[in-house]
Amino acid sequence: MKNKKFVIWGLITIIGVFFSFQSRFFEIAKQIEIYNNLFKEINMNYIDEVNPGDLTDKAIKNTLRNLDPYTNFYNEQDVEDARIRREGEYGGIGVMTYYTKKGIILSEIYKGFPADKAGLKPGDVIVEVDGQSLLSMENEQLSQMLKGSPGKEVSIKVVSNNETKDIKIKLDKVVVNPVPFFDMIDEETGYVVLTRFISRKATEEVKKAIDSLKERGMTKLVFDLRSNPGGSLFDAINITNLFIPKGERVVDTRGKIRKNSRVYKTSRDPLDTEMPVVVLIDDRSASASEIVSGALQDYDRAVVLGKRSFGKGLVQRYYELTYGTQAKITISKYYTPSGRCIQELDYANRDLKTGKVPKFSEGEVSSFKTKNGRTVYDGGGVTPDVKSKTTDKNETTKTLLKSRAVFSFANEYIGKLSSIDSLNYQFDELGFNEFRNFLLSKDTAFVTREERLFKKAYKTIKDHKKIKNEYENLQLKLKQEKVKEISKNKDVLMDRLEKEIMKNSFYREGMYRHQLQNDEVIKQAVDLLKNTNKYNSILKK
Repeated sequence: MKNKKFVIWGLITIIGVFFSFQSRFFEIAKQIEIYNNLFKEINMNYIDEVNPGDLTDKAIKNTLRNLDPYTNFYNEQDVEDARIRREGEYGGIGVMTYYTKKGIILSEIYKGFPADKAGLKPGDVIVEVDGQSLLSMENEQLSQMLKGSPGKEVSIKVVSNNETKDIKIKLDKVVVNPVPFFDMIDEETGYVVLTRFISRKATEEVKKAIDSLKERGMTKLVFDLRSNPGGSLFDAINITNLFIPKGERVVDTRGKIRKNSRVYKTSRDPLDTEMPVVVLIDDRSASASEIVSGALQDYDRAVVLGKRSFGKGLVQRYYELTYGTQAKITISKYYTPSGRCIQELDYANRDLKTGKVPKFSEGEVSSFKTKNGRTVYDGGGVTPDVKSKTTDKNETTKTLLKSRAVFSFANEYIGKLSSIDSLNYQFDELGFNEFRNFLLSKDTAFVTREERLFKKAYKTIKDHKKIKNEYENLQLKLKQEKVKEISKNKDVLMDRLEKEIMKNSFYREGMYRHQLQNDEVIKQAVDLLKNTNKYNSILKK
C-alpha cells in the first residue's frame, strides 16, 4: 500500500514538473512570436527606413539592462572587443583613449609601441584616419578606427598643441602585461602590482615576478590589487594557489542549475605558504580581485589592507549564439572559503519605478569565521583587516574620477612645469588650488547629476534666454558646491593627480617607480610587515 502511494505521488510530481516546463516554454515561444511579428511589421510599414541589425541590437541590450550590468549581448564587433579585454592582445598603436565629438584623445601612450615611436603624446587628438574625419562619430565607430591586422599602415591627422600633423603609422601586435611593474621596496620587501586577471597571463606574470624578487632577497610581499576590475576566474584560483597548499577550497559558485554550481580547489603545489603578505585593495578592486583577497583573508594567509572592495560576487559565462554573436550571462554567485558572498547590489530587487538597486550591506549581514576563528562578514565586498589612512571617497569624488577632468588638468599643468623629478616630485597645495579653479572655470567633463538635471530643466523653459543671468549664477553655485564636496577628498585627489602627472611624463613604469617611494598606502603596508608582532596578531583570533 505504501509503495502504491509512493508511486502515485511520484507520478503527480513528474506531471507537475512536466506541465510547469511546458507552460514556461509556451510563454517563451509566445513572446518570441510577438517580437517577430512586431519586427516584421515595423520593417514593412514604418515610414522611414530602419536598420534591422541596429534595431535588434538595441532591443536586446535594452531588455538585458533590467537584469544586471554584466549580462550582455555582443554583436560581431562586440565579440572582438570582449576577446581583446579577456586576452590582452590586439592589433593597434598602443594607446589608451577618450572618445569625444572632436575625435580620439590620447590619454596614455604605451612605451615602445607604434604611437610612442611616432612621437605621439598624451593630450594629442586624432581627428582623421585614412582621410575619414572623426568629428561627431559614434563611440562604437571610433573604437575601430585604430585597430586592425599588425603591419597595416594607416594615415592619421593629429592635433598637438594647436598644430596639425599628418603621420603614417603601422599597426602592431599590442600585448598588455597584467603585471606592468614589480620591484624591491627595500632589502627584504618586494612589491608586485596586478592590474587585471588576463586569462593565463596573469598567473604566469605574477609567478615570474615573485620568483624574480625572491632571487633578489625578498622575504615579505606587498601585493597590489587596487583598481583591479577582475577577469579570469581560473587565474584568480591559480594566483591564490601560489600562497596556499594544494587541495584547498578557493571559491565555490552556486547557480540555478547544477552545472553552474561548482567547488574550485587549488590543484598545484604552492610557491610559498609562509612568507608574510599584505594585499592592497580599494573600492575599485572587483570580482577576481575579491576572490583572491577574500580567500587569502579566510585562510589567514595575508593581511588585507585598504578600503572595502567593490562587491561583485557574480559569475558570468560566454555562450555562442548564431551569426558570430555571443551572450555573456550571469549564471551564479561565488562564495569565499568561509562561505560568504560579497555581492553588494541586489539586482533581483531593483525598484522598477526609480531603477534604484538596493544594497545587501544596508540590510542584515551574516558573520563567518576564518581558519583561525576571526570574524568576517558578507554583503558588500571584502572588508580589509586594516583600513588605509586615506579618506573614503564621496559620491561626487567618484563622479569626478570617472570623468576625464583629472587627465585634462594634469596634461595642461605639465606644460607649466619647468622640470619634474621622476622619483621625488610631489603635487602640492598650490597645484590643488589650481585644480579647483580649473574645475570652476575651464572643465566641461566633470558634470554631476544635479547639474545635468538643472540644465535639462533650463532648456525646457520657453524663452529661457530671458533668465540666462539667473541660470548662470545658479550654475556657478552648483559648481562651487561640487568643488567644495570633492575637496573633502583632497588627499585622494592630490595622490591621483600626482600619479597622472608622473604617468603622462614618464610612462606607466615611471608612475609605479615613483609610487613605490611616495604612495602612503604602500608605506603603511611596509610598516605593518616590519612590525612582525602586529602583523601576526591581526591574523590570530
